[in-house]
This record gives sequence, C-alpha cells and structure tokens, in this order.
Amino acid sequence: MEGKRVDLRWMDGVNPASRTIGAYLPDEDVEPGASITLEVASTVHQSAQRYFEEAHSQKNKAKGAQAALAGNEQAREKAEKRAAKEEAAGRLRGRQRSKRFWFEKHRWAMLSGGHLLIGGKDAKGNDTVVRKHLSPNDLYFHADLHGAPSCSLKLKDGLAQNQNPSENIPAGVSSMQVVQNLGEGLEDAREFSESLHSEAAQVAVCWSRAWGSGGAAATAFHVRPSQVSKTTETGESLARGSFVVRGQRNWHRDLPLELAIGMAVVNGVPMPVSGTPATISENFERWAKVLPGREKKESVANRVSKATGLAQDDLLSCLPPGNCSIEDHGLIQP
Repeated sequence: MEGKRVDLRWMDGVNPASRTIGAYLPDEDVEPGASITLEVASTVHQSAQRYFEEAHSQKNKAKGAQAALAGNEQAREKAEKRAAKEEAAGRLRGRQRSKRFWFEKHRWAMLSGGHLLIGGKDAKGNDTVVRKHLSPNDLYFHADLHGAPSCSLKLKDGLAQNQNPSENIPAGVSSMQVVQNLGEGLEDAREFSESLHSEAAQVAVCWSRAWGSGGAAATAFHVRPSQVSKTTETGESLARGSFVVRGQRNWHRDLPLELAIGMAVVNGVPMPVSGTPATISENFERWAKVLPGREKKESVANRVSKATGLAQDDLLSCLPPGNCSIEDHGLIQP
C-alpha cells in the first residue's frame, strides 16, 4: 500500500530514548517557525496543556524578576539620594575595613611635614612602641609624669597630601596617603627643627594624665633611642611598659594642653587625623581644636561622628584621655 509522503521540513528530529519528536509550527507565511517538542505517549491536548503550564510558570518568573529589578532600582535611587544628602551636609560615608593601618594600633598624630608620632595606649603598647617602632634614627618622647606613654617620633613614616584625590570627596575634606619616604637628606630625627620637637612633646603631654590634671601646661623630654633601656643598673627587669632613660635629656617646658582634629580621607579611608592646632589648621580645611573641658570624650566623639560621618571608634582613639571641649573650625559645621 502506498503511504503518504512526510514533508521533513516540519520535523526537528526524533529522540527514541526520551520518546519525543521535535516539530516546527507554521509562521505567518506558513513556513516552519518555532520548534516544539511532542511526547509520543501524550495526546495533542496533553502536550498543549504542558506548554500552557510552562508558559504560565515563565510568566510568573518574569513578573518576579521585574519586581526584583524594580526593588533594586529603588534601593539604588535611595542610596544615591542618601549619598547626595550626606555630601551636601559635608558628611563622609563610612567604610568597612578588614585591615587597619599599622599605626592605628597605637596612639598616633601627624606633626609638621606629615611626620608620625606614635605612643603606647597601655603598658603593653609602650613595650611594643619601643621594641618594634623606635628605630635608631627616630626619637623617644615622654611626658615628665609617671605612667605617661612612650612615644616615637618617626623619621620616614607619615602622611602626605594626595596629588590625585577622588572626585567623590566632599569639599573641605583633605585627601592624604600613607608614605615612608619622609625626612629625605636627614640621618635621624635629631635633625628635625626645634619646633617639630616641641610639637611632638606637646602631643606627648596631651596623651598623659596631665590632660585631666587641671593645669594649663606640662613638661616633657626627648632622648635618643640608645638612651632607652629595659634594665636597671643592678640588672633587675622593670615592670611592663617602664623604661630606664640614661644620659642627658632634652627638656620641653610650658607645653600647652591642646590638640586638634582634622577631617581627612587617608588612602581612600575616611578618618580623623590629630595633631597640634598649628599643624592641623595648616593642613585641613575642616578641623576643630580640642581643649580640656567637662564633656566626656564619648559624648564628643558621638557628636562629631554624627556631624561628619567619621567612625566613633576612630574619633575616640584621636581624643585625649579625659574630658574635653570642642572649639569648632568647620569640622562640625562646614
């Protein structure tokens, strides 16, 4: 018996393993168009129902994707509006950090020329500063008070102005970068100017208990690293954080108890930078003077954090060890 000839143009293959046949649907010109898969064991109606359910499922997925996209767009717009509002108010956006700069483990301040002064936060920190961060070409500073932090004035380590600042930094915020090439042409920190030595001594007394003593001035000294020892004349060891200083001391007297905080972005990280009012006012457009006062440092840090966007913990690390007051120079009210 003669069978009917099948037009193979309408066939898209046969899969015996899955018992399916691929076929084309006619397009507007009655030519093979979209491909469909027909199950041999299913009727035409069953195949149509399967395609209907798949189409319905894809439609629901598309609606879900559209809703998610709309939600992401709204979140993006809110974030942009919030960022614009913070920028207009002169606030920096906080940034989560997995790693901090090495000097942030200690008290630290920026002096003239960008040079770093670091000091111990406690007895263990004093030991670390002297053992690891007091190089032969640095200088050792200490307030003339028991329990004051051991401080190291670094010859090469410090901060410098960033010559290519980001455009996203609000107006008045300094852009700086960490450097290790300061003191060019100098053999050690003894060759720094007397005014720079005086700055380091001033910060050292502000980090001591002289801050809350009620006085207006204090005394400090500096010596070479080789004059600082952990052993006494009898060979007995000193308590943690204590050192013996031998030889002539270079004294700094009548040092004012006042610091300052500048607002900066350091290596892309928003953070406060402390130092003497003279240096901070020269390098930072937005800054504030910090004086002994009656307000708790936690309250001051919280107030400045809300106004600037700087992290409260970073501000606490920059403030002296005691109650204080703020004399604003554009830090809180730009």
